[in-house]
Amino acid sequence: MAANHRIKLDTFHYKWDREHKPVLSIRPGDTVTFEINEVTSWQLTEKSDLEDLRNLDESKLYPLAGPVYVEGARPGDSLVVEVKDVRTGDFGWSAIIRGLGVLEEFQEPYLYKWHLKGRRFARFVKGIRVPIRPFCGVMGVAPPQDGSFDAMPPGKHGGNMDIKHLTVGSRVELPVWVDGALFSTGDLHAAMGDGEVCVTAIECPGTATFRFGLKRNAGLEWPRYFAKGEERAKKGYYVATGIAPDLMLATKESVRNMIGWLTATYGLSREEAYVLCSVAADVRVHEVVDQPNWVVGTMIPLDCFPR
Repeated sequence: MAANHRIKLDTFHYKWDREHKPVLSIRPGDTVTFEINEVTSWQLTEKSDLEDLRNLDESKLYPLAGPVYVEGARPGDSLVVEVKDVRTGDFGWSAIIRGLGVLEEFQEPYLYKWHLKGRRFARFVKGIRVPIRPFCGVMGVAPPQDGSFDAMPPGKHGGNMDIKHLTVGSRVELPVWVDGALFSTGDLHAAMGDGEVCVTAIECPGTATFRFGLKRNAGLEWPRYFAKGEERAKKGYYVATGIAPDLMLATKESVRNMIGWLTATYGLSREEAYVLCSVAADVRVHEVVDQPNWVVGTMIPLDCFPR
C-alpha cells in the first residue's frame, strides 16, 4: 500500500549534487509532505527592514527540502510529481534587490511585507489585491553532471523553474539522471506573475504535498508539465507591449511600459509598480516570426484593482 511521509523543516540543503545522501526513501505511489523554509533561510521576517535586505547572506538562499530517494528510479526514467496540496505560511515578502531582475535601472533596495494568514487575496497598496495561488518555485532532481551546483538557475534536472502553473492539480515530469532520482523542492510562493520580473514573487514558507510515480524508459531530456489552466479575469486585462529585434529587449520595454501605466493610472511609485508586475503580471511572447522584430506583452488582470 502507498504510504504518507513528512519531511521536517530542519531537513534541507543548499546545492544540487548527485552525491547528496537522501533524507527519505519512498516507493512509487507514496505521498510526501515537505515543510519548506522561507527562501532566505529566515533572514527576512515580519520585523525586517531595508538593512536586512542589503545584508543578505547569499550562501543561505534557497534551502531545499530533501532529497528524497524514489525506489526503482533509474536514469532514462521520468519522475512524475503530482501536486496534491500547497499551503503558505502567515507571512510573505517581495523585494527589489540590486543587480537582479530584468530592469537594470532599479538599483535601490525595496521591501514589501505581505500578510497571508487566512486570506484568499494578498493586499497591496492603494487597495490593490493579488489572488493567492501558491506553488513551489523549485522542483527538481539530482543533475546529470558531477559536482555541486547553485540552486538558482534551472536546468535539465528542473530546479528553480519558477513555473506559476504548478499549483494543486498539476503534474510535472522530470528526467531521472541518477538512481533514486533524489528529488528536492523549495522556494514556495504565495503568488507570482509569469516572468517574476523583479526576481521575487510573494516569497513565503509553507508546506507542499506531492505524490510520486515513475515512467519507465521515458527518454525525457527536459522537464514537462500538465496544468489545469489559468483562471480568467472577470474584468479582463490591460496589456503593455514591447517590440524589438531581441526578446529580452522587447521584454524590458514591455515591463517598462506597464510600469508607466501603473504609476500614471493608480499613483504607484515605480518601485511598487515593478514589484506588482513581478507578483501579478504575466510576461508573454506574442510573436517570434515577423523578423526583424518580436512582440512581448506584459498583461495584468484588472480584477486586482479597486473600482
